[in-house]
Amino acid sequence: EVQLVESGGGLVQAGGSLRLSCAASGFTLDDYVIGWFRQAPGKEREGVSCISNTDGRTNYADSVKGRFTISKDIAENTVYLQMNSLKPEDTAVYYCNADEILGPHDYWGQGTQVTVSS
Repeated sequence: EVQLVESGGGLVQAGGSLRLSCAASGFTLDDYVIGWFRQAPGKEREGVSCISNTDGRTNYADSVKGRFTISKDIAENTVYLQMNSLKPEDTAVYYCNADEILGPHDYWGQGTQVTVSS
């Protein structure tokens, strides 16, 4: 069964850190571009960060540059999002996405809630 499962969300004070995990089963994450997205209440889903499957290049939204780091562990078939210096405006449900880009497959996880208190 193909699955993406996010974990690691929670409640943290402003300035704190969390590490989100996105674990894949049923397919190899390294064959896909992996992205982290988030959706705050009343707002559209937005891209946070992504990592290439070909050269490992990473990209970040301006709002998280210098604070968030995306990485992947091929052996664990897992992608991580290290979030430091969290701000209340980072509060959202965070989703992991695996996009095959040149193929038909596009998978989403169920999301994990991140809440940052001021």
